[in-house]
Amino acid sequence: MRRRLVISYLLLMVLVVVALGTPLAVTLTTRETERVRADRLADATRFASLAGPALRGGTIGPLTNELDSYHELYGIGAAVVDRDGRVVAPSLGWQPPPGTREALEIALSGQQTSRPDAVWPWLDGQIVVAVPINDGGEVLGAVITATPSDGVRRTVATWWTLVVALGLLAVLACVLTAFGLAGWVLRPVTELDAVTHEIAEGDRGARVQHRLGPPELRRLATSFNHMADVVSDVMDRQRAFVAHASHQLRNPLTALRLRVEELGPSVTDEQGRAEHQLALEETDRLALLLDALLTLARAERQENQRVTVDARATAASRVAAWRPLARHRSVALRLSADPEPVYALTVPTAIDQALDALIDNAVKFSGAGGEVTVTVAARDSGVALEVLDTGPGMTRSQLGRATERFWRAPEVQNVDGAGLGLTIAAVLVDASDGRLTMHPNSPRGLIAALWFPPPPAPPVPASI
Repeated sequence: MRRRLVISYLLLMVLVVVALGTPLAVTLTTRETERVRADRLADATRFASLAGPALRGGTIGPLTNELDSYHELYGIGAAVVDRDGRVVAPSLGWQPPPGTREALEIALSGQQTSRPDAVWPWLDGQIVVAVPINDGGEVLGAVITATPSDGVRRTVATWWTLVVALGLLAVLACVLTAFGLAGWVLRPVTELDAVTHEIAEGDRGARVQHRLGPPELRRLATSFNHMADVVSDVMDRQRAFVAHASHQLRNPLTALRLRVEELGPSVTDEQGRAEHQLALEETDRLALLLDALLTLARAERQENQRVTVDARATAASRVAAWRPLARHRSVALRLSADPEPVYALTVPTAIDQALDALIDNAVKFSGAGGEVTVTVAARDSGVALEVLDTGPGMTRSQLGRATERFWRAPEVQNVDGAGLGLTIAAVLVDASDGRLTMHPNSPRGLIAALWFPPPPAPPVPASI
């Protein structure tokens, strides 16, 4: 946008310079030509005053000497012609230039004439001036001079060069001014764009300086900051409400479960005991849902504070923690990673909670005899972790909705879970500038892949 503004300013300035410089250059050319023509007309008029008596008396010799001296002194050729157009007194080396005949015809008709009207730098030729010789109202002949235009063209070229130089200086000044003006106008827009990206990346405290640029953009920056404050406050209130509601519901839910559990001995018939067991399972499911909501609220409220984590060690600890449950469900859970540490830069607990959600789903849906493999490796200039299972997997449309809140595949609606595990993992991975992708495993199952950026390289100590 700055380039377009500068180009528009520059185009306007160039048009102004051309509009002003062209008439000025033409005026300077005409003025210089008129100055030379006036001098030549004065010289030719003087020669005409001398030529009248000479032509009457037939004494041409002194007039020829005058013309030779004039040519030697100024380098200007001149000649005197009679009324029939015959040259009677030429200067030394006189050669009629182009346009002599037309000029003489006008002069012999009793009028002064000169050609060309203007001497342009790119045109070569001579300035021809013709003056009639009058004696008592009778035209006896004419005096014609031919002035080389080299000097005039050099002077005109010098004036034009000066005009062009001044125009270029004006354009340069306009460019500098345009860059400064465009920067002043666009600085709030540039900062607004940068702050918008910062907020989109998770820095909800980023704000625009509202004292830059024109008043209209200052008002826009103030309105944007107010909008950001309002949105941030609403998000904080929403997350605080979810966290507080989840936390406050824990106590009555625990008390409810205890009361339902105490009702067990008083239930004697078989159907009543089955309903009692279902009530206990529903309270457990509700407790699990509240825990997931509380975890999600905390994850979304996390600021972009980053820590360096050993991804291999974290993966090993999570595999060890889930291995008893995997054995209970007859699922083989193992870790595939090099023994060396692999470091990643993440928000706190991002790898832990993301692996918990992925391993939980993999173990839950693999079924008896299934296999779950967790791999850790340095890849794509970062750290890659994958959870591979041999479960039923998901279709392409299901993969697109897997990280939505509370979404669950239709065929697993009766399986324990709140539908928030992958959502929590996606929030933590996104806050870490990482990636969460899922695609089918071969020949069956699912591959859930995590990628996290590496920590910054430590500074290299300077050699002594």
